[in-house]
Amino acid sequence: MDLFDNLRDTNRRKAQPLAARMRPRTLDDFVGQENFIGSGKLLRRMLLADRLSSLIFYGPPGTGKTALAHVIAHHTQSRFKPLNAVSANIKDVRDILADARHHLEGHGERTILFLDEIHRFSRSQQDVLLPDVEEGVVILIGATTENPFFAINTPLLSRSQIFTFEPLTRDHIRTILRRALEDKDRGLGDQNVQVTDEAMAFLVEMCDGDARRALTALEIGVKSSANKSLILFDLALAQDSIQKKVQNFDPTGDSHYDLASAFIKSLRGSDPDAALYWLARMLEGGEDPRFIARRLVIFASEDVGNADPRGLMIATAAWDAVERVGLPECRLNLSQAVCYLATSPKSNACTLAIGAALKDVKEGRTLPVPKPLRDSHYRGAKEEFGHGEGYKYAHNFEGGWVDQVYVPADVEYYHPTDRGDEAEIKARLDQLRKRKQKSSERGEP
Repeated sequence: MDLFDNLRDTNRRKAQPLAARMRPRTLDDFVGQENFIGSGKLLRRMLLADRLSSLIFYGPPGTGKTALAHVIAHHTQSRFKPLNAVSANIKDVRDILADARHHLEGHGERTILFLDEIHRFSRSQQDVLLPDVEEGVVILIGATTENPFFAINTPLLSRSQIFTFEPLTRDHIRTILRRALEDKDRGLGDQNVQVTDEAMAFLVEMCDGDARRALTALEIGVKSSANKSLILFDLALAQDSIQKKVQNFDPTGDSHYDLASAFIKSLRGSDPDAALYWLARMLEGGEDPRFIARRLVIFASEDVGNADPRGLMIATAAWDAVERVGLPECRLNLSQAVCYLATSPKSNACTLAIGAALKDVKEGRTLPVPKPLRDSHYRGAKEEFGHGEGYKYAHNFEGGWVDQVYVPADVEYYHPTDRGDEAEIKARLDQLRKRKQKSSERGEP
């Protein structure tokens, strides 16, 4: 390396943002993801045993996927070749694979291909990687914010270990920020920066577990300060240095289903506060309020049922209001329905009942409609076929009930619970079934 190489390297490092300069260099420097990189955990064991296979890093932005890929390359003393699937094409991949094979054969040194945004590659582009990944010519580290089981080819997944990155905790972010403030070589340690507790707490909270976002805000605040001799990074400066949180939400992706699932399960668990939080997350992230309204209508029958029959009325009214009012005001209608349904007594008896009936229809023998119940309105139906003959009109009997065969099988699908209004239904149904049983025992027609 000559003088000009040193100058170029220095200039490149100066141009790097703080988040890139502060990337960890060793496993011990890496912050977060203790569930797989901590002492004794799988990925650390793979590295210590020098048995590294191809990896898929899945998780939200700013959680350390790229940083860990660099650390692994340094730890294994491997060549590091980064590509971004947004801008790379098949030729770029083939060139790296050919170079990796040549270098392995000539020098015995492995190449790590770090493919960021791997989910942006088409299925055919991903297939190009398979032979060299399988033969160990390259160690692939693919990074993605999308669920790999939806976005990556099954053959490639089967040849890779998948590691799920979680958002960094508040303590993780605080540790990373403090390191940046103290590091005189790569960070801001050569400047006189005093960060107040309120400013630190604000950055830690607003970055939403994204270290890159936190470091970027810190660097913006420091570099934009007029007084360079003493930089007071207070709450006001912190607020001016970071944008409003952007919700990680894709109406067609994984987060759509995760948030909807958490929303419904919170409703089912009778926790209105949790349900309102997930409602707010979906609305803030851009979810279609009509989708939420439809889910509430389904929930009202699936999970509330006859424990509170008014739940379905509330849900359908909310859906109608959403269609008529629209955003932003319809959030009030949704909130009302959520609070009502979450605090309603719950019963899935109707859900189980139709499920049991459908099972019999699909798997059992097809039962004929009893002749007394068949349609007899057309000429000849009763005289020629006996349709409607012997039918007993329930209103003509005491209590509006009469024992007759409505289905030619001994079936019971609906089993009401003792919760809410369904308790009264249960008592009435139990009485009717007992009367039916007694009639059957007496042999009455």
